[in-house]
Amino acid sequence: MSDTTVHFDREVDARGLNCPLPILRAKKALAELQSGQVLRIVATDPGSQRDFEAFARQTGNELLRADAQAAEFVYYLRRR
Repeated sequence: MSDTTVHFDREVDARGLNCPLPILRAKKALAELQSGQVLRIVATDPGSQRDFEAFARQTGNELLRADAQAAEFVYYLRRR
């Protein structure tokens, strides 16, 4: 994990939510962003790691970064 900070335009707190809720919350938030804006998602579901990778591939949104910090997972998605 690098120390570079990723600028984000909006954040979704999906802590305590299990699949598929983190993805659904992220999808809803991305729909409200403009192309090129970045969404930060904080989740606690370990399954969210593969879910967000697949979501980015399937939707064309760019997964800029995925970090695991203690029991939390932080994702940065750039809207296509």
